[in-house]
Amino acid sequence: MTAGNRKVAVVGVALSDCGRVDDATPYTLHAQAARRALADAGLDRALVDGFASAGTGVLAPVEVAEYLGLRPTWVDSTSVGGSTWEVMAAHAADAIAAGHANAVLLVYGSTARADIRAGRRTGNLSFGARGPLQFEVPYGHTLIAKYAMAARRHMIEHGTTIEQLAEVAVQARQNAALNPEAMFRDPITIDDVLSGPMIADPFTKLHCCIRSDGGAAVLLAAEEYVRDCRKAPVWVLGSGECVSHSAMSQWEDFTVSPAAVSGRLAFERAGVRPGEIDVAEIYDAFTYMTLVTLEDLGFCKKGEGGAFMQARELPVNTDGGGLSAQHPGMRGLFLLVEAVRQLRGECEARQVLAGDGELPRLAVASGTGGWFCSSGTVVLGRA
Repeated sequence: MTAGNRKVAVVGVALSDCGRVDDATPYTLHAQAARRALADAGLDRALVDGFASAGTGVLAPVEVAEYLGLRPTWVDSTSVGGSTWEVMAAHAADAIAAGHANAVLLVYGSTARADIRAGRRTGNLSFGARGPLQFEVPYGHTLIAKYAMAARRHMIEHGTTIEQLAEVAVQARQNAALNPEAMFRDPITIDDVLSGPMIADPFTKLHCCIRSDGGAAVLLAAEEYVRDCRKAPVWVLGSGECVSHSAMSQWEDFTVSPAAVSGRLAFERAGVRPGEIDVAEIYDAFTYMTLVTLEDLGFCKKGEGGAFMQARELPVNTDGGGLSAQHPGMRGLFLLVEAVRQLRGECEARQVLAGDGELPRLAVASGTGGWFCSSGTVVLGRA
């Protein structure tokens, strides 16, 4: 084994307190998640020599690392929206494989819900009214409106129905009902989704993600540390990333997301096919995101995402996703946590079993940032 070809595993995952957390700061949630992930792995904090974060507002990695008592020699602060964490995980795995780090901790914490309740609006992305986007903002072209436009384009071109989009929300809530950490667990129906208040045509309220507080952490380590860990390793098999556009005028096709590129790269590098995947964790700030990302990852043909979801051919967003479980902002790290827990068989009532009745062998986590501006996809597998 030499630097450059070391295998990399996820050895620890955890969530902080999530949902309604009125008495915590983002720093608190970072620390909770970090401590819990280290405890999950059973590794000493002193072994962590790599750190990555992209917290809400002004929380730079150097500040969070200091708060956690870390002095990393490898650091990442990539910020590409919701896909940040899949991209960071890929960067961390590359760094570990190359010998530039041994154990990298990825941490996120946000009091997004509490901030709104207190009249504080924070953010660390420049997806606002500056630069090229200043020409879209005067027309009310908000983030939700951009996703709504893309969804409507898919409906026009491929015949996707509003009921098929609503099915995404219904399935997410059904999964959340089995997850004690989910924020919303009461059942909903297709009619509930369709009859809700209109937010941005065709999205009613239940087509849109919830707003929560919460944090998450993922610890990656080189293969030689695996024997010292408490849990079985989940290996990083392949990854891919892609940045597509910022201005809507630069998006060539509203029905194709950058997951079409990141997914292809991730699967090729992992040496597996979409059909071999047992469980998929997909970024779902809006119902359309799940449907089109599944298409672009290759689980079904373009235009068939609605029917694919209705057929329930693949376990998707098993924790309830951003539509029902939690969505404190850039939710991509939560996808990795749930994928690892599923592969380790830790999900109790919501646990997915493969066709042979055994634990799932392969999982994919695919995050999306902005309004399909970026995508990061990671393929994970157990031994």
